[in-house]
Amino acid sequence: MSAAAKTAAPAGAAPQGTQELTVFVQNLLQQMQGRFQEMADAIVNRIDEMGTRIDDLEKSIGDIMQQAGIEEGDTPNAQPSR
Repeated sequence: MSAAAKTAAPAGAAPQGTQELTVFVQNLLQQMQGRFQEMADAIVNRIDEMGTRIDDLEKSIGDIMQQAGIEEGDTPNAQPSR
């Protein structure tokens, strides 16, 4: 293989030199960091949405209990203690 063939690597091929390898690894790590950050942001957003939905659900349950005349801590099927 000639020297020109060794340096002219096709797109997507493994880098040949130490400097090329360093740049390749740095780019790969940057891409991975970007993807992990995107995933982390998406997870945090989903958790925030779930928290909001839970808060809304708790409020709705409280409203229903208030309309039914049930105090917090009361349970409709509770057996009296002996």
